[in-house]
Amino acid sequence: MRVLITGGAGFIGSHLCEQLVGRGDKVFVLDDLSTGRFENIEHLTDVETVIDTCLNQEVVRDMVREVDVVYHLAATVGVQLVVDEPIRTIVNNIRGTEVVLEETCRYRRRLLLTSTSEVYGKGSKAVFGEDDDRVIGPTSRHRWCYAASKAIDEFLALAYWHEKRHPVAIVRLFNTVGPRQMGRYGMVIPNFVQQALNNEPITVFGDGQQSRCFTSVLDVVPALVKIMDDTSICGDVFNVGSKMRASMEELAKMIIERTGSKSEITFIPYDQAYGPGYEDMRHREPCLEKINKAIGYEPQYTLEQILDGVIEEMRGQEA
Repeated sequence: MRVLITGGAGFIGSHLCEQLVGRGDKVFVLDDLSTGRFENIEHLTDVETVIDTCLNQEVVRDMVREVDVVYHLAATVGVQLVVDEPIRTIVNNIRGTEVVLEETCRYRRRLLLTSTSEVYGKGSKAVFGEDDDRVIGPTSRHRWCYAASKAIDEFLALAYWHEKRHPVAIVRLFNTVGPRQMGRYGMVIPNFVQQALNNEPITVFGDGQQSRCFTSVLDVVPALVKIMDDTSICGDVFNVGSKMRASMEELAKMIIERTGSKSEITFIPYDQAYGPGYEDMRHREPCLEKINKAIGYEPQYTLEQILDGVIEEMRGQEA
Protein backbone atom coordinates (compact mmCIF):
# COMPACT_ATOMS: atom_id res chain seq x y z
CA MET A 1 0.00 0.00 0.00
CA ARG A 2 1.13 3.55 -0.74
CA VAL A 3 0.66 5.85 2.25
CA LEU A 4 0.99 9.60 2.80
CA ILE A 5 1.67 10.85 6.34
CA THR A 6 1.45 14.58 6.91
CA GLY A 7 3.63 15.48 9.86
CA GLY A 8 5.49 12.23 9.33
CA ALA A 9 8.81 13.55 10.65
CA GLY A 10 7.26 14.42 13.99
CA PHE A 11 7.17 12.43 17.20
CA ILE A 12 4.09 10.28 16.49
CA GLY A 13 4.47 10.46 12.72
CA SER A 14 7.95 8.96 12.75
CA HIS A 15 6.80 5.97 14.80
CA LEU A 16 3.91 5.52 12.36
CA CYS A 17 6.40 5.60 9.46
CA GLU A 18 8.40 2.82 11.11
CA GLN A 19 5.39 0.57 11.59
CA LEU A 20 4.11 1.03 8.04
CA VAL A 21 7.52 0.58 6.44
CA GLY A 22 8.02 -2.50 8.62
CA ARG A 23 4.96 -4.17 7.15
CA GLY A 24 5.99 -3.34 3.60
CA ASP A 25 4.10 -0.15 2.77
CA LYS A 26 5.59 2.57 0.62
CA VAL A 27 5.50 5.74 2.72
CA PHE A 28 5.52 9.36 1.63
CA VAL A 29 5.99 12.15 4.19
CA LEU A 30 4.94 15.78 3.97
CA ASP A 31 6.42 17.85 6.80
CA ASP A 32 7.60 21.45 7.14
CA LEU A 33 9.95 20.45 10.01
CA SER A 34 8.60 23.23 12.21
CA THR A 35 8.25 20.81 15.12
CA GLY A 36 9.38 17.57 13.46
CA ARG A 37 12.95 16.52 12.68
CA PHE A 38 14.30 14.79 9.59
CA GLU A 39 16.57 12.80 11.92
CA ASN A 40 13.46 10.97 13.14
CA ILE A 41 12.99 9.23 9.81
CA GLU A 42 16.33 9.37 7.99
CA HIS A 43 17.09 5.78 9.05
CA LEU A 44 14.10 4.54 7.03
CA THR A 45 15.12 3.61 3.50
CA ASP A 46 11.66 3.29 1.95
CA VAL A 47 10.33 6.75 2.80
CA GLU A 48 10.14 9.68 0.40
CA THR A 49 9.97 13.08 2.09
CA VAL A 50 8.80 16.45 0.82
CA ILE A 51 9.68 19.45 3.00
CA ASP A 52 6.64 21.67 2.68
CA THR A 53 3.40 22.55 4.41
CA CYS A 54 -0.19 21.37 4.09
CA LEU A 55 -1.05 24.95 3.21
CA ASN A 56 0.58 24.35 -0.19
CA GLN A 57 -2.41 22.86 -1.95
CA GLU A 58 -0.62 21.96 -5.17
CA VAL A 59 1.95 19.88 -3.29
CA VAL A 60 -0.77 18.18 -1.24
CA ARG A 61 -2.73 17.43 -4.43
CA ASP A 62 0.27 15.91 -6.18
CA MET A 63 1.10 13.70 -3.20
CA VAL A 64 -2.46 12.57 -2.47
CA ARG A 65 -2.97 11.57 -6.10
CA GLU A 66 -0.07 9.09 -5.87
CA VAL A 67 -1.16 7.22 -2.70
CA ASP A 68 -3.92 4.95 -1.47
CA VAL A 69 -4.54 6.36 2.02
CA VAL A 70 -3.61 9.45 4.05
CA TYR A 71 -2.82 9.91 7.73
CA HIS A 72 -3.17 13.59 8.64
CA LEU A 73 -0.99 14.27 11.69
CA ALA A 74 0.39 17.68 10.75
CA ALA A 75 -0.68 20.38 13.22
CA THR A 76 0.65 23.14 15.41
CA VAL A 77 0.98 21.58 18.88
CA GLY A 78 2.43 22.33 22.30
CA VAL A 79 1.03 24.64 24.96
CA GLN A 80 3.87 27.15 24.76
CA LEU A 81 3.71 27.37 20.97
CA VAL A 82 -0.07 27.74 21.00
CA VAL A 83 0.07 30.54 23.57
CA ASP A 84 2.93 32.33 21.78
CA GLU A 85 1.67 31.94 18.18
CA PRO A 86 -2.13 31.73 18.04
CA ILE A 87 -2.35 32.89 14.40
CA ARG A 88 -0.03 30.12 13.26
CA THR A 89 -1.99 27.63 15.36
CA ILE A 90 -5.39 28.55 13.94
CA VAL A 91 -4.34 28.88 10.30
CA ASN A 92 -2.19 25.73 10.18
CA ASN A 93 -4.71 23.56 11.96
CA ILE A 94 -7.87 24.69 10.18
CA ARG A 95 -6.67 25.61 6.70
CA GLY A 96 -4.15 22.78 6.57
CA THR A 97 -6.86 20.24 7.39
CA GLU A 98 -9.24 21.84 4.91
CA VAL A 99 -6.68 21.41 2.13
CA VAL A 100 -6.08 17.75 3.05
CA LEU A 101 -9.83 17.09 3.13
CA GLU A 102 -10.36 18.78 -0.24
CA GLU A 103 -7.64 16.78 -1.96
CA THR A 104 -8.37 13.40 -0.36
CA CYS A 105 -12.02 13.88 -1.26
CA ARG A 106 -11.07 14.83 -4.82
CA TYR A 107 -9.26 11.50 -5.31
CA ARG A 108 -11.44 9.46 -2.89
CA ARG A 109 -8.50 8.55 -0.66
CA ARG A 110 -9.32 7.19 2.77
CA LEU A 111 -8.25 9.63 5.50
CA LEU A 112 -7.42 9.31 9.18
CA LEU A 113 -7.50 12.64 11.02
CA THR A 114 -5.70 12.96 14.35
CA SER A 115 -7.45 15.24 16.81
CA THR A 116 -6.88 15.77 20.52
CA SER A 117 -8.33 15.37 23.99
CA GLU A 118 -8.02 19.16 24.19
CA VAL A 119 -11.37 19.38 22.37
CA TYR A 120 -13.06 18.46 25.66
CA GLY A 121 -11.89 21.85 26.93
CA LYS A 122 -12.28 22.43 30.64
CA GLY A 123 -15.12 20.02 31.26
CA SER A 124 -15.43 18.75 34.82
CA LYS A 125 -16.32 15.09 34.19
CA ALA A 126 -14.13 12.36 35.63
CA VAL A 127 -14.02 10.39 32.35
CA PHE A 128 -14.68 11.81 28.87
CA GLY A 129 -16.61 9.99 26.16
CA GLU A 130 -16.71 10.83 22.47
CA ASP A 131 -20.26 12.26 22.57
CA ASP A 132 -19.84 14.38 25.70
CA ASP A 133 -20.50 18.10 25.63
CA ARG A 134 -17.50 20.40 25.32
CA VAL A 135 -16.68 23.37 27.56
CA ILE A 136 -14.27 25.85 25.99
CA GLY A 137 -12.92 29.01 27.59
CA PRO A 138 -13.36 32.55 26.19
CA THR A 139 -11.85 33.67 22.89
CA SER A 140 -9.84 36.30 24.78
CA ARG A 141 -7.61 33.52 26.11
CA HIS A 142 -5.35 32.22 23.35
CA ARG A 143 -4.85 28.96 25.23
CA TRP A 144 -8.18 27.68 23.85
CA CYS A 145 -7.47 28.37 20.16
CA TYR A 146 -5.83 24.95 19.75
CA ALA A 147 -8.84 23.13 21.18
CA ALA A 148 -11.22 25.21 19.06
CA SER A 149 -9.20 24.73 15.87
CA LYS A 150 -9.07 20.96 16.28
CA ALA A 151 -12.81 20.88 16.99
CA ILE A 152 -13.38 22.74 13.71
CA ASP A 153 -11.19 20.13 12.01
CA GLU A 154 -13.48 17.43 13.38
CA PHE A 155 -16.65 19.26 12.35
CA LEU A 156 -15.26 19.72 8.84
CA ALA A 157 -14.17 16.10 8.48
CA LEU A 158 -17.53 14.80 9.67
CA ALA A 159 -19.28 17.21 7.29
CA TYR A 160 -17.30 15.73 4.40
CA TRP A 161 -18.51 12.29 5.43
CA HIS A 162 -22.11 13.48 5.84
CA GLU A 163 -22.37 15.43 2.57
CA LYS A 164 -19.91 13.67 0.25
CA ARG A 165 -19.47 10.26 1.88
CA HIS A 166 -15.75 10.94 2.01
CA PRO A 167 -14.19 7.98 3.91
CA VAL A 168 -12.69 9.64 6.99
CA ALA A 169 -12.16 8.55 10.60
CA ILE A 170 -11.05 10.69 13.57
CA VAL A 171 -8.99 9.86 16.64
CA ARG A 172 -8.66 12.01 19.75
CA LEU A 173 -5.23 11.40 21.25
CA PHE A 174 -4.76 11.67 25.02
CA ASN A 175 -1.27 12.74 26.13
CA THR A 176 0.80 10.48 23.90
CA VAL A 177 4.41 10.18 25.07
CA GLY A 178 7.56 8.18 24.35
CA PRO A 179 10.93 8.29 22.58
CA ARG A 180 11.59 11.23 20.21
CA GLN A 181 9.13 13.54 21.94
CA MET A 182 10.68 16.93 22.56
CA GLY A 183 10.03 19.23 25.49
CA ARG A 184 10.65 22.38 23.47
CA TYR A 185 7.02 23.53 23.37
CA GLY A 186 5.86 22.45 26.79
CA MET A 187 5.66 18.64 26.57
CA VAL A 188 5.73 17.70 30.23
CA ILE A 189 7.51 14.33 30.44
CA PRO A 190 10.61 15.18 28.35
CA ASN A 191 10.87 18.49 30.20
CA PHE A 192 10.69 16.81 33.61
CA VAL A 193 13.15 14.09 32.56
CA GLN A 194 15.68 16.61 31.22
CA GLN A 195 15.50 18.65 34.41
CA ALA A 196 15.89 15.51 36.52
CA LEU A 197 18.91 14.28 34.55
CA ASN A 198 20.53 17.69 35.01
CA ASN A 199 19.68 17.69 38.74
CA GLU A 200 17.82 20.95 38.18
CA PRO A 201 14.56 21.96 39.92
CA ILE A 202 11.60 20.25 38.26
CA THR A 203 9.17 23.04 37.39
CA VAL A 204 5.56 22.04 37.99
CA PHE A 205 2.99 24.60 36.86
CA GLY A 206 0.02 25.38 39.09
CA ASP A 207 -0.45 23.39 42.30
CA GLY A 208 0.62 20.12 40.68
CA GLN A 209 -2.64 18.34 41.42
CA GLN A 210 -3.94 18.52 37.85
CA SER A 211 -3.81 15.03 36.37
CA ARG A 212 -3.46 13.40 32.95
CA CYS A 213 -3.54 9.85 31.56
CA PHE A 214 -0.31 9.17 29.68
CA THR A 215 -0.22 6.76 26.74
CA SER A 216 2.76 5.17 25.02
CA VAL A 217 3.23 6.06 21.38
CA LEU A 218 3.86 2.31 20.92
CA ASP A 219 0.22 1.68 21.90
CA VAL A 220 -1.17 4.61 19.90
CA VAL A 221 0.41 3.91 16.52
CA PRO A 222 -0.94 0.34 16.14
CA ALA A 223 -4.40 1.68 17.00
CA LEU A 224 -4.17 4.27 14.21
CA VAL A 225 -3.19 1.57 11.73
CA LYS A 226 -6.01 -0.75 12.81
CA ILE A 227 -8.59 2.01 12.41
CA MET A 228 -7.27 2.93 8.99
CA ASP A 229 -7.20 -0.70 7.85
CA ASP A 230 -10.84 -1.25 8.86
CA THR A 231 -12.63 0.36 5.93
CA SER A 232 -16.01 -0.10 7.62
CA ILE A 233 -15.02 2.65 10.08
CA CYS A 234 -16.11 5.96 8.53
CA GLY A 235 -17.54 9.17 9.88
CA ASP A 236 -16.74 8.28 13.47
CA VAL A 237 -14.60 9.57 16.36
CA PHE A 238 -12.54 7.52 18.82
CA ASN A 239 -10.64 8.32 21.98
CA VAL A 240 -7.15 6.79 22.01
CA GLY A 241 -5.39 6.85 25.35
CA SER A 242 -4.91 5.03 28.62
CA LYS A 243 -6.43 4.92 32.11
CA MET A 244 -3.08 5.52 33.87
CA ARG A 245 -3.81 8.83 35.58
CA ALA A 246 -1.09 10.71 37.44
CA SER A 247 -0.94 14.22 38.86
CA MET A 248 1.92 16.46 37.78
CA GLU A 249 3.39 16.31 41.28
CA GLU A 250 3.19 12.50 41.29
CA LEU A 251 4.78 12.41 37.84
CA ALA A 252 7.67 14.62 38.96
CA LYS A 253 8.28 12.39 42.00
CA MET A 254 8.25 9.25 39.84
CA ILE A 255 10.80 10.75 37.47
CA ILE A 256 13.08 11.85 40.32
CA GLU A 257 12.96 8.33 41.74
CA ARG A 258 13.53 6.55 38.43
CA THR A 259 16.44 8.78 37.42
CA GLY A 260 18.05 8.86 40.88
CA SER A 261 18.03 12.63 40.57
CA LYS A 262 18.81 15.18 43.27
CA SER A 263 16.19 17.53 41.82
CA GLU A 264 13.59 19.20 43.96
CA ILE A 265 10.12 20.19 42.82
CA THR A 266 9.36 23.87 42.27
CA PHE A 267 5.79 25.08 41.78
CA ILE A 268 5.28 27.95 39.33
CA PRO A 269 1.93 29.78 39.02
CA TYR A 270 0.24 29.45 35.64
CA ASP A 271 0.26 33.22 35.15
CA GLN A 272 4.02 33.26 35.54
CA ALA A 273 4.49 30.36 33.12
CA TYR A 274 2.04 31.30 30.36
CA GLY A 275 0.81 34.83 31.08
CA PRO A 276 -2.28 36.27 32.78
CA GLY A 277 -5.57 34.40 32.64
CA TYR A 278 -4.22 30.97 31.64
CA GLU A 279 -6.73 28.18 32.24
CA ASP A 280 -6.29 24.43 32.28
CA MET A 281 -8.40 21.31 32.57
CA ARG A 282 -8.11 19.82 36.06
CA HIS A 283 -8.33 16.15 35.08
CA ARG A 284 -8.46 14.35 31.76
CA GLU A 285 -9.20 10.64 31.37
CA PRO A 286 -10.64 8.92 28.27
CA CYS A 287 -13.49 6.49 28.05
CA LEU A 288 -12.05 3.64 25.95
CA GLU A 289 -15.16 1.49 25.55
CA LYS A 290 -15.86 2.61 21.99
CA ILE A 291 -12.40 1.95 20.57
CA ASN A 292 -12.13 -1.30 22.48
CA LYS A 293 -15.35 -2.50 20.87
CA ALA A 294 -14.28 -1.31 17.41
CA ILE A 295 -10.74 -2.70 17.20
CA GLY A 296 -10.06 -4.45 20.53
CA TYR A 297 -7.81 -1.64 21.71
CA GLU A 298 -6.14 -2.21 25.10
CA PRO A 299 -3.01 -0.20 26.01
CA GLN A 300 -0.13 -2.46 26.96
CA TYR A 301 2.55 -0.14 28.34
CA THR A 302 2.58 1.03 31.96
CA LEU A 303 3.54 4.55 32.97
CA GLU A 304 6.72 3.18 34.53
CA GLN A 305 7.69 1.55 31.22
CA ILE A 306 6.92 4.77 29.36
CA LEU A 307 9.09 6.83 31.70
CA ASP A 308 11.96 4.34 31.59
CA GLY A 309 11.94 4.45 27.78
CA VAL A 310 12.12 8.24 27.70
CA ILE A 311 14.81 8.31 30.40
CA GLU A 312 16.92 5.74 28.54
CA GLU A 313 16.71 7.67 25.28
CA MET A 314 17.55 11.03 26.86
CA ARG A 315 20.47 9.56 28.78
CA GLY A 316 21.74 8.13 25.51
CA GLN A 317 21.61 11.58 23.91
CA GLU A 318 23.82 12.96 26.68
CA ALA A 319 26.41 10.19 26.36
